[in-house]
Amino acid sequence: MLREELEMLMAERTGLLRVVGAAAVLVANTDVNSLSLETAEAADVLAKSVNALSEETLRDALETVHAEADPRDI
Repeated sequence: MLREELEMLMAERTGLLRVVGAAAVLVANTDVNSLSLETAEAADVLAKSVNALSEETLRDALETVHAEADPRDI
């Protein structure tokens, strides 16, 4: 039972890392000047959330989506 729960948690972590990695790449490649005000505000919230992550978590997320960005650039 514990093994199944652990496997479920690891699968959930992998999915969340994939989302975070994709969000980090999106933030890094977005030209904020081309966004509407509402979209820019949402992008800012997303960027702050990504930046609040630990470097290790962000690195894991970028590896999950096979991105080669430096987390400090995001």
